Amino acid sequence: MKASDLFIKALEAEGVEYIFGIPGEENLDLLESLRESPIKLILTRHEQGAGFMAATYGRLTGKVGVCLSTLGPGATNLVTPAAYAQLGAMPMLMITGQKPVKTSKQGRFQVIDAVDMMRPITKYTTQLVSGDRIPSAVREAFRLAHDERPGATHIELPEDIAAEPTTAHLLSPSVSRRPIAEYKSINRAVEMIAAAKSPLLLIGAAANRKLTSKMLKELVDKTGIPYVTTQMGKGVLNESDDLFMGNTALSAGDFVHRVIDSADLIINVGHDVVEKPPFFMKDDGRQVIHINFEPAAVDPVYFPQLEVIGDIANTIWQVKEQITANANWDFSFFFTAHKAYLEHKAESENDDRFPILPERFVRDIRTAMPDDGIVTLDNGVYKIWFARNYPAALPNTLLLDNALATMGAGLPSAMAAKMVYPDKPVISVCGDGGFMMNSQELETAVRLKLHIVVIILRDDAYGMIKWKQANMEFENFGLDYGNPDFVKYVESYGGKGWRIAAADELLPQVQKCLAEPGVHLIDVPVDYSLNDKTLNQTLRQRSEAI
Repeated sequence: MKASDLFIKALEAEGVEYIFGIPGEENLDLLESLRESPIKLILTRHEQGAGFMAATYGRLTGKVGVCLSTLGPGATNLVTPAAYAQLGAMPMLMITGQKPVKTSKQGRFQVIDAVDMMRPITKYTTQLVSGDRIPSAVREAFRLAHDERPGATHIELPEDIAAEPTTAHLLSPSVSRRPIAEYKSINRAVEMIAAAKSPLLLIGAAANRKLTSKMLKELVDKTGIPYVTTQMGKGVLNESDDLFMGNTALSAGDFVHRVIDSADLIINVGHDVVEKPPFFMKDDGRQVIHINFEPAAVDPVYFPQLEVIGDIANTIWQVKEQITANANWDFSFFFTAHKAYLEHKAESENDDRFPILPERFVRDIRTAMPDDGIVTLDNGVYKIWFARNYPAALPNTLLLDNALATMGAGLPSAMAAKMVYPDKPVISVCGDGGFMMNSQELETAVRLKLHIVVIILRDDAYGMIKWKQANMEFENFGLDYGNPDFVKYVESYGGKGWRIAAADELLPQVQKCLAEPGVHLIDVPVDYSLNDKTLNQTLRQRSEAI
């Protein structure tokens, strides 16, 4: 058969549901092969949007998300999504086109070495120089994208290779099971936990698996050990539980860090140094157990004393089977510090001033959303407030990126989430800066008839950087911009636009938009003026006073 037909057959054999992307001239054979395939092409308005959608599909399903671009500028537009998936451990395959490699009459026009370009930010990248290589290349790309630690892969399919005939046959996936931790390391972990005075669980991104979540709940139920989460570990365990002690939205100085500082043993489940540090480890006698699929990457702020390497869920199950609750464990200070956090949180989120404070905004979104509703975040200072103030009840219900932490991913992520879970409410929260980086995907969302609510926190500036600028005591400079009329903007795409004029208008408007099908955009002016004082001064002063 034609090589492009075989390529699509290989994708079908891997269970691919969607290909997100923008085809080009060099992809036309592949596009024709895709035309009669059960795989659905999701045509986007920018390759970045396609890549972010594919990565989020991978994050939510555990399957490999697939995106497509042409050569040259199409491929370069996938670099940021590649890094997003690679750093965020999201399984994704990128397919890019290329000029004919055997004979070409266009010289170097639009030609870049996309394979070498992708090499530092993928687990696997290759150019196909024969149709016979398709089965093995596709199988290897899916295997590596899916295997722990998941990430991005890339295949370049040149125009002439796509059109050539091939007699190659598909390869079946091998049966593979993750290795489990060696029993001596399990025994040592159990001994360290039993001997601790105030052990604490810290749950990171790699624990965000269904079975791991179940095993962790059984461990916590059996032992009563309190837990905290990293930004990308939110929702692995219910954050409304009495044993939840907070989220490490900041690296230091918050109430949760008083909890961490008072623990003599941190059981670090699924932490990856690719995340912004949840705490700064010191050589102060406190011990850390690293439980993960992979060994710890030693860092000046992370050097665990014990590493338990293997399938995380199995590790937690083995520990749970051997451990018993210790009557001598003392968690009293944990609860004192967390109570102080809750008191401060209640004060700030009940503020009625307008433009709205981020704490009040987060509270109202949490009130509007059911436990299984999905909120996707773009990147901005509001991410800190969602991480520390939005109690996630289930895994993957608050999608934020604390690895690459790129702007522009919030809207495409919400679109992918709605496609994966069409019956769940989905809200995308974006700053005005991040939203405008991929705002054109509103047309895609309208065309796909998705029911999503996009909320823009508008401060007419790059707010995160302004916060840092103020923290460094620099003058306000170079970070302010203008915005379109967002209501008219979304309406021009066929969506529905709304604008908030008072704090108490937000919650009923969000509830209305969640109930009414369609693409909704809500323009919410936000006041970040207190960020510097609150995050850099008030939190430190009040947490230190405990």
